[in-house]
Amino acid sequence: MEVSVLNINGQETGRKATLNEAIFAIEPNDHVLYLNVKQYLANQRQGTAKSKERSELSGSTRKLIRQKGSGGARRGDINSPVLVGGARVFGPKPRDYSFKLNKKVKVLARKSALSYKAKENAIIVVEDFTMDAPKTKDFINITKNLKVEGKKLLLVLPNIDKNVYLSARNLQRTNVMLASAINTYKILDADVLVITENSLKTIDEILIK
Repeated sequence: MEVSVLNINGQETGRKATLNEAIFAIEPNDHVLYLNVKQYLANQRQGTAKSKERSELSGSTRKLIRQKGSGGARRGDINSPVLVGGARVFGPKPRDYSFKLNKKVKVLARKSALSYKAKENAIIVVEDFTMDAPKTKDFINITKNLKVEGKKLLLVLPNIDKNVYLSARNLQRTNVMLASAINTYKILDADVLVITENSLKTIDEILIK
């Protein structure tokens, strides 16, 4: 599968980039996509929710009313869960929501996500570029030239480029990631992927072993 390589002005360079069919043209596996996205979102959870149980609540333990003879329900202390301001029964406790997935499953999920984007023609390959200084205005011009302005964009770079990152940081619908760090959630969440030529090589090295 070949796509034209564009420059940051949106013009064709005359070169073609080959999208590896073992990565960008497989039959997507929806179940592993679900598992990988679920794992990513679970790993983002802090798991710090906590409510106080009866033994942890501050309050008098004096018995409120006598056990029998009142005609009402039995009452223990003021911390009883059935009373307003009382403790909570089986409330949340700090926990770790993360879970393990096999490496092959995560690799298949990324391949499936990239294949979906390739089917949707939502992948743009650009020649490697850098910026002299961090300027959001210049980055917006690049998105206009590539006709992706206003879309949820994922820019994939081969190496850390501070100026490019800082230029895109203030744009709400734009993410910049390294090719070595792309994940299934970010791929699926983007409307369009802008991948540099050298990033394609990195993706091939990571996903084809």
